Amino acid sequence: MEIYVARQPIFDKNKKLYGYELLFRDGLSNAFPDIDGDTATSKLLSNSFFSIGMNQLTSGKTAFINFPQSLLLNKVPLMFPSEKMTVEILENVDPNEKVIRACTDIAEAGYSLALDDFVFKNELQPLIELADIIKIDFMLTPIDKIQKIVNRFKGNNIKLLAEKIETYEDFEKALSMGFMYFQGYFFSTPEIISGKEIAPSKITLLQIVGEANKKDCSFDKLEKLINRDVSIFYKLLRYINSAFSERACEISTIKQAIVLLGEMEIKRFISMVATAELASDKPEELVRTSIIRARFCELLGLHSRNGVDISELFLMGLFSLIDAMLDNSMEDIMQTLPLSKNIKQALLEEKGDLADYLKLVSSYESANWETFSSIISKINIDEKKFPEFYQDAVNWADSYLI
Repeated sequence: MEIYVARQPIFDKNKKLYGYELLFRDGLSNAFPDIDGDTATSKLLSNSFFSIGMNQLTSGKTAFINFPQSLLLNKVPLMFPSEKMTVEILENVDPNEKVIRACTDIAEAGYSLALDDFVFKNELQPLIELADIIKIDFMLTPIDKIQKIVNRFKGNNIKLLAEKIETYEDFEKALSMGFMYFQGYFFSTPEIISGKEIAPSKITLLQIVGEANKKDCSFDKLEKLINRDVSIFYKLLRYINSAFSERACEISTIKQAIVLLGEMEIKRFISMVATAELASDKPEELVRTSIIRARFCELLGLHSRNGVDISELFLMGLFSLIDAMLDNSMEDIMQTLPLSKNIKQALLEEKGDLADYLKLVSSYESANWETFSSIISKINIDEKKFPEFYQDAVNWADSYLI
C-alpha cells in the first residue's frame, strides 16, 4: 500500500524555514475524510520514520504531526525521537484527566506540543499550560478574535503560529500582531506586482536561462554564458566536486565542466543556479519548491505515456514561481523570456499539454487531494509511483541547495 505524504512549510518571523507540517493520504482510492485519524497518523509515522526517513522527508527540519486522542492516550509520540518532532494536539481532543496526564508525560519527555486550530475555551487551560505553540487559522478565525487570543498570551512563553498565511499581506499582519511562526504559501506569491521593473541584472539572468535552454544551444554557447557570471562557474565547480567526489578529476576550464556533466545536465544546472540568484532576496523555500516542481514534473514526463517533452516540463516547473521571485506579473516576465509556446501557455493560461502536470504537482505539494485525484487520470501515470517521485524530487532539490 502506497502512503502519500506531502509537507507544508512553516517559517519564522525572518522568513527562515523552521519546519514542515506533514500531510497524509492513503492512496487515491481512499479520500482522507474516509480514514480515521488514528490510522492516518499511524501510517504517516510508520512511513516517515521507518520507510522514507524523517530527516529526508523534512530536510532535517522539525516535523509537525497531528495526533488524535487515542494515540495521545497511548503515548505513541514517545516511540519517536523528540528533537525533530512537534506533537500537534487536534482541536477535537477532549481535555479530560487522562488526556492531560498523557500530554504531561509527553511534554516532560522533551516533546514540543502545539494546539491545532486553537479557539479559547476554559477547559483547555491545562493543555495551554503544557503547550509550546498555539496554532491559529488566519483564514477562518475573525481578526478580532485573533487579536483577543494574541492579547491573552502576551508576555507568555507560548509562541503563536499563524496558519493559512497565503499572501505577504497576511504575513505582515500576523507579524505585526506578534506571531512567531507562519504556515502557508505566502512566500510563493508576488509581494508587489504593479509598477515594479525587473532589475537589469535579473534580466541578464533570465536571458542566460532562456538561451541555455534553446534546443540548438551548443557547448561553446554554454561556455560563453557561464563566462558571463563568475558565481555560476564557482557553483558549478562546487556541484561537480559534490556529484563526482568519488572520482579523481581536476577541472581547469568551463568546457571541461560542461563535457563532464553533459548538455542536458549543464542546462539544468545553469537554469537552477540562475533561478536561485533571481530569488536571492526571497525565502530559500521558494527556490526549493521551484526545484522540487521541476524535478517532479520531469519524472512525471519520463513515466507518462503522453509523449511530452521532459525538458519543457522541467523548465515549466522551475519557472512556475518566477513571478514571486521577481515580484512581477507572469505576463510581463514571459515577454522577456524566449521560452516555448507550450511552457508559456501552461504558465499564463493553465492550458495546453503541460498544464495538467503542473496542476498535479502543485496539488500534491499542498495536499489538495481532491484536485490531485481529478487530474491524475489525464496524464496516464501509475499512481503508485507518486510517493517515490515526490521523495526523489525533495532529495534532488536538497542536493542542489548544499
